[in-house]
Amino acid sequence: MSQTSDAMRREWKINDAKRDAGLTTPADIQRFDDIQYGIDPLWNKLDVYRPKTAQGKIPVIVNIHGGGWVYGDKELYQFYGTTLAQRGFAVVNFTYRLAPEVKFPAPLEDTNNVVCWMYENQEKYGLDMDHVFMVGDSAGGHLCGLYCAICTNPEYASNYTFKVPNGFVPQAVALNCGAYNPLGGEEMIGTEQDKELMEDFLPEKGSAKERALINVTDHVTEKFPPVYLMTCVGDFCRPQAPLLEEALKKHGVYYEFKTYGTEEEPLYHVFHVTIQEPEGQKCNDEECDFFRRIMKRNG
Repeated sequence: MSQTSDAMRREWKINDAKRDAGLTTPADIQRFDDIQYGIDPLWNKLDVYRPKTAQGKIPVIVNIHGGGWVYGDKELYQFYGTTLAQRGFAVVNFTYRLAPEVKFPAPLEDTNNVVCWMYENQEKYGLDMDHVFMVGDSAGGHLCGLYCAICTNPEYASNYTFKVPNGFVPQAVALNCGAYNPLGGEEMIGTEQDKELMEDFLPEKGSAKERALINVTDHVTEKFPPVYLMTCVGDFCRPQAPLLEEALKKHGVYYEFKTYGTEEEPLYHVFHVTIQEPEGQKCNDEECDFFRRIMKRNG
């Protein structure tokens, strides 16, 4: 493990604990915790959150957490997830295997296994598989983008051994403060720390083969799902958002691009996960409204 990954795990854990101190599950939410969805007994676990008043199948939001590919789990996103559920969705919040202990494409395999689990358990947990949305932030935004490419680009999907079930494609996605082009051009882009994270994540530390697979921007087609593309003033990944916007525009993919905060009042990377943040709640409201509009448009 690189020094960067080790430091990130220690420092971010402290910060996330402070962020969530005193928070509890809302009284109007029912939760089903620690459900096994894959073969790894530690990492392949998920939660489902639903409004207690909801009956039958309801639209679903799948959360793919961030953490630089080396950090994070569903517990760090539980309160964010329950607030999304309060907006009328069933939320599937899962933990995936992390680098450097497990390398690419393990998180994509895990994401696909979650979708398989959802089809198998849709009746039990009231999941409307005709209306499934995904959200991902930071590294989770990167993974969400790659999984959407696998779902919509057969040539790209042929690079992976797993198969997407039932022709699944998310109805729309929200990509938040994400890294969409982490191995751009001839050189890795970003800081030395970014390079170390990618080297921990990739088995061949960024070989030519991996460079051909890892950038979301290289694999967008006209079939890519509609995107709510979010960043903010103060987000260290902000330069990545226009790169994805360019790819979406090139292929005629419907998207809405929103930058939160101002130069006078900047925000910070993945501010929307802090549920005490008013701008974060506004962002989450607008993303859920985006999903409802897409759902209404598609029938």
